[in-house]
Amino acid sequence: MSRSYCRSAPGDAVHDFYHGNEYGFPVGDETSLFERLVLEINQAGLSWAGVLRKRENFRAAYAGFDVDAVAAFGAMDEARLLSDPGIVRNRKKVAAALENARRIVGLRQSHGGFHGWLQRHHPRPHADWTGLFRRTFVFTGPLIVEEFLLSTGYLPGAHTARCPVFARIVGAGPPWLEAGLDHVERP
Repeated sequence: MSRSYCRSAPGDAVHDFYHGNEYGFPVGDETSLFERLVLEINQAGLSWAGVLRKRENFRAAYAGFDVDAVAAFGAMDEARLLSDPGIVRNRKKVAAALENARRIVGLRQSHGGFHGWLQRHHPRPHADWTGLFRRTFVFTGPLIVEEFLLSTGYLPGAHTARCPVFARIVGAGPPWLEAGLDHVERP
């Protein structure tokens, strides 16, 4: 997203709620973190508006983003997802969602879960995050990682300081603020 998101999203039927109530706010529960990761992966090469329009379809197709349920998906579930016109039917993106769910289950042993893993490694520069995500998950390039971290409050810059949502995010205590990172206006 660019800083123009703060100018264009308010009042827009597709973007308004996400911009004003989710984007940049701290996220700590595993289901929501997994949802954001799956949505960001599916957005790669597509419009964010298209992903938001299909969000409820993704939620239904991926068992409400329940990590354990998705981690247990097998070949029949994968075939079902690849034939579902309500979601993005890309073989690599579907496979990434299933594999990343399995990897999140594995993070419970080492870090207490996805949130614990994020907290353990925060803060760090974007390039270091990208390397860490690539070693831990699949289909997580620099833009996917950046948007995931912005959307969940781990990196500053989701909103301009002039955006009315910015003050609410600061009040919610996002990880970037707690770590003492400076807010930077994104170009």
